Amino acid sequence: MRRRQIDPYKINYFYPVQNILSLFNLTGPISPLGSGHINDSYRVGEGHLLQRINHQIFPDVAGLMSNIDLVTGHIRKKIAAATGEAANQQTLTVVPTKDGKLFAQDEAGNYWRVYEFLTGLHSHDLLETPEQAYAGARSYGYFLRFLDDFPAEQITDVIPNFHNTVTRLKDFEFAVKTDSENRVRECRKEIAYVHSLADHMTTIQRAWVAGKLRTRITHNDTKFNNVMFNAAEQGRCVVDLDTVMRGVVHFDVGDAIRTGAATANEDETDLQLVGVDMEKLRAFTEGYLSVTRDFLSPEELQLLPHSGGLLAYLMAVRFLTDYLAGDRYYKIAYPNHNLVRGQNQLRLCDSLLVR
Repeated sequence: MRRRQIDPYKINYFYPVQNILSLFNLTGPISPLGSGHINDSYRVGEGHLLQRINHQIFPDVAGLMSNIDLVTGHIRKKIAAATGEAANQQTLTVVPTKDGKLFAQDEAGNYWRVYEFLTGLHSHDLLETPEQAYAGARSYGYFLRFLDDFPAEQITDVIPNFHNTVTRLKDFEFAVKTDSENRVRECRKEIAYVHSLADHMTTIQRAWVAGKLRTRITHNDTKFNNVMFNAAEQGRCVVDLDTVMRGVVHFDVGDAIRTGAATANEDETDLQLVGVDMEKLRAFTEGYLSVTRDFLSPEELQLLPHSGGLLAYLMAVRFLTDYLAGDRYYKIAYPNHNLVRGQNQLRLCDSLLVR
């Protein structure tokens, strides 16, 4: 019988997903989960989360999974030492394959991993209250604190220059210059605004390169839907650790502010709805500093107010770059989705700017 050809980047097939479960000694019903930009997620039965890793974005799957295993192990030990309790619901737990590996590969070339499912927890795409902002900020603060003594040399930079504003602007300029999809004419206003802020928005990157800011192990994707809350709206676990790499604290603070203090999500098409909820911003700042103030340096603290504007700007640049290059990185729901995201984030950047 001739084998049916499978597109490894279309997840509308079911039988191969069932097949992959056998590599992890798992069985059970499978249901799709989440709305992530990068990976595909499924719940397996009641106890496990199955994910297909997008290896176009993360080609070093072994390095990626090693990072996650090392970091979660370190955090688990920190929590156990502080509380005397197991921490399986307070950090991700990787479920190995039946031959002890951190991931599996199927016949179509896809890479898969499994986590223990975080039972009884939920996330928020858009925060409803300042109290949620405060609680989530403390979770991200503890994430940084737990990794304060982690040996940075053990971490693989799975996406080099991920939050490097200078590099991202170079990519943006290349996309503008080549205009491979003939889309520059549609976003000249946005391109001009990116150019007008470029010097200001490289301040933190220049300070880091000059050695004025400490290199830390940071999450680098601190959207607020990556904090899992319990029923009492207390932050319990930080998830989506694919981008854990070396960075500066401002990356994590900025991404959390742009998603936690925004009045609309990054897909909102009505730009009049996009702005900053100052109560949530103050609550986030108070929550984060309540956990981190004692070990952040004066130089880190001085530049912290610039974090939100920086990450909104950086995301705008990335969305616009992807739009100009033909939507190769982010999943899109309609043809100009990345342009809308870029416009949205430039509007938010303007609201967050500290001039």
